[in-house]
Amino acid sequence: MSNTNLSNVDGCFIGRVWVPELGPILVVLRGDEIFNITSREAPTMRDLLEMDDPASYVIGVTGQRLANLSDLEEESIIAQNDPSKRHLLAPNDLQSVKAAGVTFARSMVERVIEERAAGDPQAADAIRSRIGDLMGSSLSNITPGSDEAEKVKHALIKEGLWSQYLEVGIGPDAEVFSKAQILSAVGWGAPVGLHPKSVWNNPEPEIVLAVNSKGTIKGATIGNDVNLRDFEGRSALLLSKAKDNNASASIGPFIRLFDNSYSMADVRSAELAMTVTGNDGFVLKGQSLMSEISRDPKDIVAQTVNENHQYPDGFMLYLGTLFAPTEDRDMPGEGFTHKVGDRVKISATGLGSLTNDVRKCGDCAPWTFGPSALMRNLAARNLL
Repeated sequence: MSNTNLSNVDGCFIGRVWVPELGPILVVLRGDEIFNITSREAPTMRDLLEMDDPASYVIGVTGQRLANLSDLEEESIIAQNDPSKRHLLAPNDLQSVKAAGVTFARSMVERVIEERAAGDPQAADAIRSRIGDLMGSSLSNITPGSDEAEKVKHALIKEGLWSQYLEVGIGPDAEVFSKAQILSAVGWGAPVGLHPKSVWNNPEPEIVLAVNSKGTIKGATIGNDVNLRDFEGRSALLLSKAKDNNASASIGPFIRLFDNSYSMADVRSAELAMTVTGNDGFVLKGQSLMSEISRDPKDIVAQTVNENHQYPDGFMLYLGTLFAPTEDRDMPGEGFTHKVGDRVKISATGLGSLTNDVRKCGDCAPWTFGPSALMRNLAARNLL
């Protein structure tokens, strides 16, 4: 049985696989089989997503059979300790990897609590009980940037409760930041990394949109926006260090292209479920409902790419999460934080499952294959 939970899902699923004798290739999932569809017409995922109708192109390409999906999944697990082996890659390549923050009311409240606690998980519990319910109930149905949101903003300032997180949560401008460098995201089965100095962190299960250079959303997949709550809580200026570290972004298993079977309507109604299973026997379950997002995904895309900011190779966009774990793992009042060896499984309606094990950043394979390596590889294969 497939661990990506895609064997019985009809749709157009495309991805990337590392093949030792070749390098990265483009693939399509057909039933339980993976086919190599790399060509001079579409040597990269970027090129494929620039097509007017990539789904029709993929359907019309014969390709060469590469592997059975379940066998490739087993190989990907083995490749955790030897990334030279064949394995699933993150499905994106030359796209920038962006992320939207504070897009759900509940997570917005948690960001405020992090800020007030200055990254201290013990202090967070007391703050949460004092202001969490008040903010959550008053903000959950507000449209960001609306007149009502502006009134709430002034009321919160008057009460001494305003925060920079509320500014991007209910203000007119979305928070969009760079989550990972081009080609640095890891795929299904690969370890995800935690900064060794972090003592308060968590996974963030999210839908990730695949957007081309024209700002057209071509499909969607799943992402884990690994988050260091203590770093960001100490100062918002540490956001880059909290978010962008070796193996701190996972995306996959495949991009599901928009076609007659899947569209933005499905993204807006998607339900995400996550399970974290620790070697200590701890199990954390959570969910995120896209129907509760405060900003429409298309609005976030429009705020990301426009006449003021272009992406000639497109971008992947994490849409944020409703999930913010508060369950105590060890000591009462300290909440949840990862431990090395945790297995994180995120499932989303129509997109399958993304699974990654947690390690320290330095214990994950170093990122060495960047855009220059990709260009040299494609040129050597006569694909450019």
